[in-house]
Amino acid sequence: MSLITTLARLEAVRTGRAQPAATVRHRHLSDRPLVFVPLTTAGEAGAPLGALVGTDRDAPRLLVVPQPRDRDLRFAFLSELADVVLPHIEAYADAVETAERTETDPETGKRVKVEVDLCADAAQLIVPSRAGVEFVRLLGRSMRFRRTAEQDPEAPHPAPPRVPLLGRWLTHYGERARVPGSSLLLAMTDLLGRHWATGQSTLEDQHLGALLAWIDPPEGASGAETALRAELARDADGQLLCPPAGPATDPAFDNKLLAPAIERYDRARTALAAAEDGLEADERLAALTAAEREIRALVESRTRPTWDAVWRGLDLLRELPAGAHAEERWTRDRWSFTGHRDRILSGEPPQPRRDDAVTAANKLATREREQARLDAQEALDDPLVMAGRRLAGEAFAGEVVDVTMAYSEGKRPSPRPLVTVRTEDRPHLGDRVRVYRSLDGRPQAAEFAGQETEGVFVLRIVDKMGRGKEPEPGSVPEKGDLVCFTLFEHEQRGGAKLPDPEQTPWTHGGPPGEAAAVPEAADAQTEEDIL
Repeated sequence: MSLITTLARLEAVRTGRAQPAATVRHRHLSDRPLVFVPLTTAGEAGAPLGALVGTDRDAPRLLVVPQPRDRDLRFAFLSELADVVLPHIEAYADAVETAERTETDPETGKRVKVEVDLCADAAQLIVPSRAGVEFVRLLGRSMRFRRTAEQDPEAPHPAPPRVPLLGRWLTHYGERARVPGSSLLLAMTDLLGRHWATGQSTLEDQHLGALLAWIDPPEGASGAETALRAELARDADGQLLCPPAGPATDPAFDNKLLAPAIERYDRARTALAAAEDGLEADERLAALTAAEREIRALVESRTRPTWDAVWRGLDLLRELPAGAHAEERWTRDRWSFTGHRDRILSGEPPQPRRDDAVTAANKLATREREQARLDAQEALDDPLVMAGRRLAGEAFAGEVVDVTMAYSEGKRPSPRPLVTVRTEDRPHLGDRVRVYRSLDGRPQAAEFAGQETEGVFVLRIVDKMGRGKEPEPGSVPEKGDLVCFTLFEHEQRGGAKLPDPEQTPWTHGGPPGEAAAVPEAADAQTEEDIL
């Protein structure tokens, strides 16, 4: 946690209201996101109880599993979920635009530009909390290897036709959520926590109701008091007034309401199976329907407050202007979305249970590179984030007090102007340390050339001045200009190319062995070539 974030949290405690941690929105928000509010049963990992899902805040689709231990009912739930999610995803997968990509020519080995299809947009999925992201990943893992009756007529428990396809998409979304800066799958608590600092811990920020209570408390109320009520307040029946953001449920709800309702449903289903004539079956079917409606009402009562809270959070986030680099990161998400669509259309198998050594190393390198890129871009987009880097000595801002033209030594001297900057910051500068500033969206490098007095530094500009003997107009700061230099690079370089899986030694899973994993991390390598 940066010093400026700590100060913002202290200010939130003092004022009773969350303080801004950013001045712009650092994540892309779709005009039509798909909101998914899942609910699971206690005691069995990943067993769905129900969900609210949809793109219309006033008309969500309610999905319920009246008996979570019943395999057929769970498959019916997943089939219904696929009927909602897959058409939304496929609508984005069908709309494409032409884009250029750099590839290696297999005959010449040279890098050439080719035109390919890129999805014009991508489907965005939003869940209430970080636990919802993990549930999406768990659903994907449990669904993508299921066999349908069409694939395997002798399968003992065949899955509905579209369930494995949904599992592949959810797995991709879950993997993409691990890439810093990605916006394909977002948790509302993480989104709000990135843009506001509350007076509670980051763990407590995972309660969506409490987090919103700090950010937007009622008139005249304190954020701390409102958050406490959101976490603990109960009605006369002992039920939470603000249910948790899921997917876990409250034990009081499980024991007092849900368990008796499921028991009544089981009794009604058993009685229907034992009915001896049509009249008796009709009566018992009505009792079963009533028991199922009761469970549906209970699930909706637990998920609807969270559904409304997610849309309330979206309203708050849309009030912030979008960061300058947010669209660039969304373009990377679009390439990832397009790449996964192409893998499915080409008939490639599902993502493997375990990555091979090369794929795992590529994924790790991609996440490290994207984290460094995200940190740099957020600072460049947001003065408040840059202030935190300046407090840490990783950047400095000041006024240009002098500019002296100088040239490099050699047969063809190049301009190397010396710029003197006065600043009140305390950057961690040393001999020949490189610093960078943004010049028309591109990083311009300079070297630390010395310190005249305390707070007055001399920098030598080394690039982005044109090819002539004299610098191009505007490429060198002028006296009186306010400038900001960073000690971190604005663009991240790709690492060394790793060998193909079949070329790795046996100690790292190479031949002889299992077939290579699907290279999901190749998306990031493609993005590096394109962007």
